[in-house]
Amino acid sequence: MQDDLRIALYQPDIAGNTGTILRLAACLGLGVDIIEPAGFDLSDRALKRAGMDYIEMAALTRHVDWAAFEEKRNADGRRLVLLSTRAATVYTRFIFEKGDTLLFGRESAGVPDHVHESADARLLIPMKNGARSLNVAVSAAMVAGEAIRQIG
Repeated sequence: MQDDLRIALYQPDIAGNTGTILRLAACLGLGVDIIEPAGFDLSDRALKRAGMDYIEMAALTRHVDWAAFEEKRNADGRRLVLLSTRAATVYTRFIFEKGDTLLFGRESAGVPDHVHESADARLLIPMKNGARSLNVAVSAAMVAGEAIRQIG
């Protein structure tokens, strides 16, 4: 695995995006954490269609809620790196480390304040003025790619 780099999805809303991220992670050797409840059944057809046959290859861990995820993350000593439109640090100016967990919020609402405050770092993908947000799977690919490049 890419030095145990992980992607975490906070209560994802869209099965197709989650499937795409699972496929990305399987191909790049990254782990994925899904923090429930998800906005869809994890056996959803759209999830399987987007992930194709890579879902079985993905190192997926499901967490019943935020508290369970945090308990596991803290026990493992992982740094939590949140991607947020409310952040100030651009992701390409951040120094990623082995073992980082890249956290992405819900497509519809991001993450609540208590999750935002729990992050060790908050990063921004800069966008053109007037643009609201990127697709979460695109964001995950961009940031995971930069983290992998840095970690080597």
